[in-house]
Amino acid sequence: MAGITMEEVGKIYPDGTRAVQGVNIDIADGEFLVLVGPSGCGKSTLLRMVAGLEEISEGKVSIGDRVVNDVPPKDRDIAMVFQTYALYPHMTVFDNMAFGLKLRNMPKDEINARVEDAARSLEITDYLHRKPKALSGGQRQRVAMGRAIVREPAAFLMDEPLSNLDAKLRVQMRTELSLLHKRLGTTTIYVTHDQVEAMTLGDRVAVIRKGTVQQIDTPFALFQYPDNMFVAGFIGSPAMNFVYTHLESDGAGGLTASLAGETLRLPPELLTNSPK
Repeated sequence: MAGITMEEVGKIYPDGTRAVQGVNIDIADGEFLVLVGPSGCGKSTLLRMVAGLEEISEGKVSIGDRVVNDVPPKDRDIAMVFQTYALYPHMTVFDNMAFGLKLRNMPKDEINARVEDAARSLEITDYLHRKPKALSGGQRQRVAMGRAIVREPAAFLMDEPLSNLDAKLRVQMRTELSLLHKRLGTTTIYVTHDQVEAMTLGDRVAVIRKGTVQQIDTPFALFQYPDNMFVAGFIGSPAMNFVYTHLESDGAGGLTASLAGETLRLPPELLTNSPK
């Protein structure tokens, strides 16, 4: 396992479009970090740069003590889980999970042990000899996760792995994924646009907007103490309402706000309650 560090990371495409800019994130060894934001905000691009699937235009990415900007994806010691299951339809569940290990010429006994251990933890042992077409969506996603787990990588990178599942199954898989992380303790970066998913899964959550990090904090701190209006409006369900008003000092350290002909007093303790 290893921590992941991003320092001033940016992505500029040939046409000049800047998808990611100035991202600084330090992910501790064993931490579960969620990247959340609206569609097109750059969160998946950032994940792909960590994976080596996108070239890094600016800054550097380190996995453990090694800068990996120029390291091929296969040598970064990471495992990815995608939104689509990406399973080989002609292979059994066992063969899908073992495929990467066989390519590495791992001993057969070691392959069997890893696949069986992962299948047991994901509760798919009974399906090892079935093919993907005989599995439900949730079972296929477990197989995709199992294929990543058997690699025993330094980090997991997950790009919206639950978004193809129905609402009930998504809640179930969310719980299973959280328990799995606690059991394995592997550093994980998880991308989602679902803020409920982000708040329930992450040790910390990074809110992304237009390629920049708006705030990184624990789910509780994001909800209670947002750094700006975007974070305040994006985190929480239903969304926060904003009312524009005029604030004046009340002469006692607090403020007064005029709303619909009424005056609302904001006492000093309310204004200074944030730990920031």
